[in-house]
Amino acid sequence: MGELGERVGEFVRDRVIPCEPVLDAGGSDAAAALGELQSRAKQEGLWALPLPAHLGGRGLTFGEYAELAEAEGASDHGPAALGSAPLLDVSMLERHAQSGVRDRYLRRLVAGEARTCYAMTEPEVPGTDPFMTGTRAVRQADGRWAVTGRKWFTSGAAGADLVTVLARTDGQASDREGLSLLLVPTDSPGFRVVRELPVLGATGQWEIELDRVGVPADHLVGARGQALAIAGERLQRGRTLRCLRWLGQAGRAFDLMCRRAATRGGSRGPLAGHQLVQQQVFDALLALRTTRPLVHEAVALIDAGKDAHIEVGLAKVAAARMLQQVTDAAIQVHGAAGLGPDTALPALFRTGRAARILDGPDELHITAVARRVLRGYGGPGPTRP
Repeated sequence: MGELGERVGEFVRDRVIPCEPVLDAGGSDAAAALGELQSRAKQEGLWALPLPAHLGGRGLTFGEYAELAEAEGASDHGPAALGSAPLLDVSMLERHAQSGVRDRYLRRLVAGEARTCYAMTEPEVPGTDPFMTGTRAVRQADGRWAVTGRKWFTSGAAGADLVTVLARTDGQASDREGLSLLLVPTDSPGFRVVRELPVLGATGQWEIELDRVGVPADHLVGARGQALAIAGERLQRGRTLRCLRWLGQAGRAFDLMCRRAATRGGSRGPLAGHQLVQQQVFDALLALRTTRPLVHEAVALIDAGKDAHIEVGLAKVAAARMLQQVTDAAIQVHGAAGLGPDTALPALFRTGRAARILDGPDELHITAVARRVLRGYGGPGPTRP
C-alpha cells in the first residue's frame, strides 16, 4: 500500500472507527461527529479522493482509488467521513445530467454540502426485474414531470437532499423500454419518508413515497427511456466498489481474529496453538487472498472502459461469500465475546450476510455469468441486460 493508502488506513483506524458507536446511533451527535471527521479529512488532504478535480476532489481514477477504497471500507462510515460516498452519483450526473443540473448540484455534492441517494427497488416488485417498475413519471403541459410511486431499501434517504428515482415514463409494466431516471429534490411537495427499514437491526435504509411530486424538466437524467443503460453502467462500478469495501471489512475481521487467537489463553495454552483455530485462520486468509485478485481484475477492466460483466459478477459473489466466511470465523474464535457489543464483529457479520442480497442476490449473478460463459459455447445468451 502506498503512502496515500497508509494515510487513509490510519485515518479510518484512528479517527473513524473510534467514533462508530456515536455514528451508528444516528441523530444530532452523529451528525456533529461526522462533520468533525469531514473537516479533519479536508485539513489532511484526504477529502474526495476519487471525485473530479475540477469539482473540488482529488481526481484519482477508479483504478488508482481501488486500493484506497479497501482501506476506507474497513468502516461503513469511512467513505462518508472521507468524502468519497457520492462517487457513483457524481459520476452519473457528470456524465448524464443536463448542464443546469450539473452546475447547480455537483460542486455541493463534492464539497459534502448536499447529499443524494438512489431509489430503484420497490416493495411489490422483484429487485431483479426492473422492467416491472411501478413508479410512474407523467409529463405535464409545462414540461415538468409528476412522479408517483413507492421505493424501499433506499440508503440514506432520510438525510438526502436529492434522490435519483427509476420511473416508467412510457409503456406498461414488463415492457423492456420506457424507463427513465429523474433527479428529485427531497424538499418537493409530495415527497415523504415512510419508515426506516432496519437491516438485521442496522439503520440506514428507508422506504419513501412520491405522490405526484413535481420534477423540473431538466432533472431528467440521460435520455428519456434510457434508464437501464445508465443504471447498468452505475451498477457495474457500484458492485465493484462494494467488493473493495468488503475486502477492507474482511481484513478488519481477520485482524481481530488473529489478535484474539494470539492473546487469548486457557489451561491448555493460547488459542493460536489449537489446530482448529489455525484452520480458521488459514481458510479465512485463503478466502481473502483468492478474492482480492478477482475484484481487482474487475477494477482494471472498468477503469479501461472494457466489458466487465463476467468479472464483476464473479467478484460480487466471491466477495460477499468471503466477507460472511471471514467474519463468521472471527466470531467463532472469539466465542461469546464475538456475539456481544464489545467488538465490531456482529456489525461486520451483518454486512456479510446482507452482501449476498445487496446489488442483486447471488443467484442473479450466478445465472448471468453462467449464461454469458455458455453463450461462447453455443448456449443460450442472457435474457436480460
